[in-house]
Amino acid sequence: MSALRFSSRFNPMLSNTILVQTKSLLFSFSSFSSSVRKPCKTLCCSTNSLLHTNGGTSNSSPLSEDELVGYIFGKKKATEVAHLVWRHVLHKGDIVIDATCGNGYDTVAMLKMVADESGHGRVYGIDIQTEALENTSSLLDETVTQKEKELVKLFPICHSRMDEVLPENTAVRLVAFNLGYLPGGDKGIITTSKTTLLALEASKKMLILGGLISLVVYVGHPGGREELETVEAFASGLCVDGWICCKFQMLNRPLAPVLVFIFKR
Repeated sequence: MSALRFSSRFNPMLSNTILVQTKSLLFSFSSFSSSVRKPCKTLCCSTNSLLHTNGGTSNSSPLSEDELVGYIFGKKKATEVAHLVWRHVLHKGDIVIDATCGNGYDTVAMLKMVADESGHGRVYGIDIQTEALENTSSLLDETVTQKEKELVKLFPICHSRMDEVLPENTAVRLVAFNLGYLPGGDKGIITTSKTTLLALEASKKMLILGGLISLVVYVGHPGGREELETVEAFASGLCVDGWICCKFQMLNRPLAPVLVFIFKR
């Protein structure tokens, strides 16, 4: 079994590390809110009231054992866990940003979560590479209806400039990052610490209460570890009264992607 580290920064008393080595773990974000109110050394995982209270799409079911425990045992990808968390945050009709479209899989996942008959839901997809946007558009053609695809707006710009393409005062529920390089593309073109920090600052300003910044940080390429340190520093500097920040990281797989979630209370 792969060792997994879950670290959280709610207040100085909760900056400890938890080693998860049990096949029966069900992780729940309600532990975030209860831990803020009553500090403790161990997070007890039982329900998911925090995300549901703040407007998630589900109101009773716990976070899926299949995705989360599968991730712990090395059978699920980090991106699958990210999608799992999104489902407990997003409403139909929400506005979301895919800050790094890549090959479009995150874009499609977001669209399925926010699209409805009202047509109010929107996915703003951003990538600096034209190839990535072409791949995303092709995947949309293959997997969604034309009406659903019309809810997606794709922009060939750097994620650091996301505020330039969204209408003023847009209420964003989710900003998602899949950092690194385009899978199957030019590995020399990567996200960087500088532009990612600018993108995080922009995300912080446009995110609504109950919104989420989600990051899958790949560290196996040059600059990846530095970018993770930048993300960690950004999250660690956020006010504990307004933000809840956590990280999932494999302990014995140093090149495995790291999951970071930044939740606006």
